[in-house]
Amino acid sequence: MFRMVKRVHISKRKSMMIRLSSIFFALLLSSFFIGLMGHEPLKVYSSMLKGAFGSKYRMIETLKIAIPIIITSIGIMIAFKMKFWNIGGEGQILMGALFATYVALNFEYLPKAILLSAMFIAGFIGGGLWGLIPAFLKVKFDTNETIITLMLNYIAIKFITYLQYGPWKDPSAMGFPKIKAFSQGAVLPKVFGLHMGWIIAIIIVIIISILMKYSKWGYNIAIIGESKDTARYSGINIKRTVLFSLFVSGGICGIVGFIEASAVNQTLTPLLSSGYGFTAIITTWLSGLLPSIIIPVSILFAAMVKGGSFIQTAFQIPSSAANVLQSMILFFVIGSEFFIKYHLKYMGIKKGENL
Repeated sequence: MFRMVKRVHISKRKSMMIRLSSIFFALLLSSFFIGLMGHEPLKVYSSMLKGAFGSKYRMIETLKIAIPIIITSIGIMIAFKMKFWNIGGEGQILMGALFATYVALNFEYLPKAILLSAMFIAGFIGGGLWGLIPAFLKVKFDTNETIITLMLNYIAIKFITYLQYGPWKDPSAMGFPKIKAFSQGAVLPKVFGLHMGWIIAIIIVIIISILMKYSKWGYNIAIIGESKDTARYSGINIKRTVLFSLFVSGGICGIVGFIEASAVNQTLTPLLSSGYGFTAIITTWLSGLLPSIIIPVSILFAAMVKGGSFIQTAFQIPSSAANVLQSMILFFVIGSEFFIKYHLKYMGIKKGENL
């Protein structure tokens, strides 16, 4: 009979072949689904690429989606490397946006460079403090971080909704529940037609890549992720490392809140995150927790989202059908990770065993 056996080692070439095969089979199955809807699969796939990269405008719109996914994935990756399951990217993004918005609305008289710098720092602190809550509960009471971080997402949403309808409601909005729009000094400038969040994303990826690979902090995170007992015997202060790492993890997610509030929405809203915190969980895993791989994976994911929106209009495909296509591709790609770690082994038929 057959059983699943964990692989001791797999070459990069073989793992890449498994991933490419999963994409091929995903597209093949999706082709049948597209055919049942009465469309030609090749035309639909080419239209998805066209919708994501067919013009400068579309490329910029795709990158606008990719930027927050990249930065959030980097933040979540830090926690995941310690096997601390930070599912609270959404809340950390929103709290980063809240802190940055406070600075934007109360210190708009500052010069643009100083104001944006203060908003950046505030966003990092806001997300970091929100990340510290589950970290403290984990090291103090050994709580389940998955549940705590998930629940904190909804607390952040409701708190911002309260501000939107209450203390921060714009009095000049004629009763409409919205927070005052930012002044121009609080809006991130554009570089090559795209807000400079892409520069921030690249800098963050480079810095975290170096720290994860060459710093003592990165080494401590890797050891804790492998074995807490080994980390303890090595003299690593596990509690302090977890607290600091989750502050940095949440802080990086909070930077996304600053970017989205400043460059995209130019105000604070409960819908600001657009699900980036949950999307980043997928892209972080697909990248194998490697910062350099997060960038292309996030761009491809953003292209899939943008392309899926385009085919809805081009082929009159309902949004639910477009979501099915995206889900099929994700299902196969994520499933391929299982076969990278495990393989089927024929164990033979034991004597007297019924077939």
